[in-house]
Amino acid sequence: MANNESTKKRIRQTVVRQERNRSYRSRMRNAIRSLRASAASGDADAARAALSPTLSLIDSTAKKGVIHRNTAARYKSRLTKLVAGVPVEAAAETATTATE
Repeated sequence: MANNESTKKRIRQTVVRQERNRSYRSRMRNAIRSLRASAASGDADAARAALSPTLSLIDSTAKKGVIHRNTAARYKSRLTKLVAGVPVEAAAETATTATE
């Protein structure tokens, strides 16, 4: 148990930071999960649209110190490769079918 004022203040600050970091990490993970789901479903347009905001969110989370910068770089690299690998032909075929 904390015995003096400085350690009590330290505990209060730590709790606030933990909650803030938890929310940043949660927002980032939800964005990544959403991007991966749209890529897995084959929706190339949605995946490409979600990529930029997700990468920005990863950068801001790393800048705040919630995740390490190398971890952020790894996430960004893998997500970019994932979105680049989503076939565009599927989207083009559905557009062709819709016009016929």
